[in-house]
Amino acid sequence: MPFEADPDVPGLVVKFGDYPLHHGGVGAIRSLGRAGVPMYAVTEDPYTPAAASRYLRRAFVWPTSGTEDAGRLVEGLLRIARRIGRPAVLVPTDEEAAVLIAEHRGALAGPFLFPPVEPGLPRRLASKQGLHELCVEHGVPSPAAAFPGSYDEIAAFAETARFPVVVKNREAFVRRSRPAVHGTTRVATRAGLLSLARDWGERPGVILQEYLPREQAEDWIVHAYFDRDSTPLALFTGVKVRSWPPHAGMTANAYVVDNPELADLAARFVKQIGFTGIADLDLRFDRRDGRYKLLDFNPRVGAQFRLFESEAGVDVVRAMHLDLTGRRVPEGEQRAGHRYVVENIDLPAWLAYRRSGYTTPHAPARASGTELAWLAGDDPMPFLTMLARFVRPGARHLYQLWRTSRRGGGPSGTGA
Repeated sequence: MPFEADPDVPGLVVKFGDYPLHHGGVGAIRSLGRAGVPMYAVTEDPYTPAAASRYLRRAFVWPTSGTEDAGRLVEGLLRIARRIGRPAVLVPTDEEAAVLIAEHRGALAGPFLFPPVEPGLPRRLASKQGLHELCVEHGVPSPAAAFPGSYDEIAAFAETARFPVVVKNREAFVRRSRPAVHGTTRVATRAGLLSLARDWGERPGVILQEYLPREQAEDWIVHAYFDRDSTPLALFTGVKVRSWPPHAGMTANAYVVDNPELADLAARFVKQIGFTGIADLDLRFDRRDGRYKLLDFNPRVGAQFRLFESEAGVDVVRAMHLDLTGRRVPEGEQRAGHRYVVENIDLPAWLAYRRSGYTTPHAPARASGTELAWLAGDDPMPFLTMLARFVRPGARHLYQLWRTSRRGGGPSGTGA
């Protein structure tokens, strides 16, 4: 490996909520563990794929819902810090963890190492409304959007809107409590929108967004790590080939594709807003006007980050650890043409995309190499644990998502 990580500074993968089949956390454990970094992780129970990794020194079993009082979560992290016994680099894999770390950095600094991001910025970036406002402020293209405050405002919007429209929860955190919609949802008609809206209460927490038709669009992703001056020390671009549910949600298959225009757009936006740390961006290229439109800015590690690695062996998690421990992040080109596959969801996604006839023009005809989300020859247990936990409930969940995608409207959008 052409760089040397500091073996005296461990890493702690942090997430809140009950979703044990998370390949991004497994990827972070393997990435730093292979570089000689002692790894720890917060897990729901002792039998998650992350807890089974040979590169994990210890799993801190801590069941959470993601809706706990912030003070309780901070105290829980500090208890873990005392058990580790030395400062550790925090690796957040969900918005709840990223926001908590930023907003309580005074209490967490010292026991932990993390980028000095402005405390209120991750929450604003995780919010659909906050991100849209930042895009407008800095001249970054994004889909047209409305943020209704009542049912009457939704009805007024429906009178003039061009359907279909996309409905999303305004704030990322409501997915843990009472979401208005389950994931990104495409609504085909005015009547359909008004019918859905009747269940949203007096203060609907939704964003109504312009629909970018998949026949005229391409889904792109950017993963990067930015230092305290918002300078990219690692920045990668790729194209999403398939996701699950189809054309929505989690990446199932993606390729590394060089895109200097997209890299420049992301770097300029991050510099303008002053973000520091790991970022996972989803953008949709609209062929109708030739612009990349920013859909999501995840201020944390993206689940598919292991797609991206430089010729120097650096990914965004390694870049962060090197930077926070005072070591130089070596430069290197990204591995163009490399492919990423999430085994448990790519097969149903492939079947759905084959049925629809949709293809991604920028996907290479042949991969230069493949990174699997779960299966690794040097660390097989996470894959086997995933299979054991996935087969029955996972098959039922995939079937439910398939039925949702086939109903009128169905989901649409992007996600991590």
